[in-house]
Amino acid sequence: MLLAALCFLLWSFRTSTGHFPRACASSKSLMEKECCPTWRGDGSPCGQLSGRGACQNIVLSNAPRGPQFPFTGVDDRESWPSVFYNRTCHCFGNFMGFNCGNCKFGFWGPNCTEKRLLVRRNIFDLSVPEKNKFLAYLTLAKHTTSPDYVIPTGTYGQMNNGSTPMFNDINIYDLFVWMHYYVSRDTLLGGSQVWKDIDFAHEAPGFLPWHRLFLLLWEQEIQKLTGDENFTIPYWDWRDAKGCDICTNEYMGGHNPANPNLLSPASFFSSWQIICTRLEEYNSRQALCDGSPEGPLLRNPGNHDKARTPRLPSSADVEFCLSLTQYESDSMDKAANFSFRNTLEGFASPLTGIADASQSSMHNALHIYMNGTMSQVQGSANDPIFLLHHTFVDSIFEQWLRRHHPLQEVYPEANAPIGHNRESYMVPFIPLYRNGDFFISSRDLGYDYSNLQESERDIFQDYIRPYLEQASRIWPWLTGAAMVGSVLTLVLGGITRLLCRRRKRKQL
Repeated sequence: MLLAALCFLLWSFRTSTGHFPRACASSKSLMEKECCPTWRGDGSPCGQLSGRGACQNIVLSNAPRGPQFPFTGVDDRESWPSVFYNRTCHCFGNFMGFNCGNCKFGFWGPNCTEKRLLVRRNIFDLSVPEKNKFLAYLTLAKHTTSPDYVIPTGTYGQMNNGSTPMFNDINIYDLFVWMHYYVSRDTLLGGSQVWKDIDFAHEAPGFLPWHRLFLLLWEQEIQKLTGDENFTIPYWDWRDAKGCDICTNEYMGGHNPANPNLLSPASFFSSWQIICTRLEEYNSRQALCDGSPEGPLLRNPGNHDKARTPRLPSSADVEFCLSLTQYESDSMDKAANFSFRNTLEGFASPLTGIADASQSSMHNALHIYMNGTMSQVQGSANDPIFLLHHTFVDSIFEQWLRRHHPLQEVYPEANAPIGHNRESYMVPFIPLYRNGDFFISSRDLGYDYSNLQESERDIFQDYIRPYLEQASRIWPWLTGAAMVGSVLTLVLGGITRLLCRRRKRKQL
């Protein structure tokens, strides 16, 4: 009853103002290849009259990419977003957004001058009202059409090079599900041919920055939707877990007693419809997911392929990942050895750092363990556990950044798989963001993690405070010694001056 009442009350926030901006989905915008919408604040494109930004040509990186994708000019995501647009809003200062109407991550206020730091917390540390509010926000996002964004239901070619737009409305939650599908879908080569060895957000260096941005934008949409400007996504700390302890009706949904692959009717997630999971059907039709409902959310945690994923990650696994000094290595894909990214993603062993195609560990292990919708890459974001899981993965990434303090140049500039170079724009985001933009501390993006704050306090407690306490114990002795030394210095100085005067008199 509490959740239902809260959901009802939250509908009053629907007037809050994402992939393709709705304002750029017209044939005019597509054929002119320009996405520079008006900012309502001053009625000018990109808020130019207010100094927020300007409509500018997109500058694409020409750094060479790796050999994994042997085609050119067959996929709309190549050299993103130039197939659709070659002019977008370039925002100045602390402004951000497809029309420069938002503040950069970490800033707030009418002029984006106020700095702020939000804290993501363990979901089990939330109070009951806080937890219920989060669940209500998820439901509200699932039932609210995005006011700002639409999704394409055809390729640029299928749209007759933009003259016949093909777009659908979509709810705010499913907008992000669609983004995750689109960034990882197969390349349509025509006829019945596809190319599967492509992914703009996984199996390469961009995995961690891409999902970091994904979570930040999801938080931002919920903040706008609800008016709750302090909202953050909670995380699920799955280290050493014996099972899915968030898979209960009080949290993310328990088992359906009549069908273990479905969620319990007592969980309101049981009524959710999933999208973008029928990959073979899309490929056979050479079509894109159009956001149509495809059935209920599936989940059967623990009844997975145990030969591939024998256990959930341990604290020791995480610590081994954090000990790896290289962010990326060799081929910069899922065959990379001793790569922090590849080991955390789960393609390399968390015991040795060696790539192992037969095993799925770390991040991948959680997806396989859920044994349902979350176990399929393209449709995995349908399950709200995806958010809690990736928020914790991001906290491990943040811990690695703080431990090793890498320079921006550590992120590969060239020869990574398509879309993963440092200066490549991340698919399918508009406004545009580069991979390297998010290879920085979360504090510079306006958020922190409660467990990392506690770790820093533990470091102070374990290492620095004992030295200070020892110093405090000997401080009286040091003070006394200093006073004695001062007195002795004065006495010796006086004696020296007296002897010097006597010598001078004798000489006279």
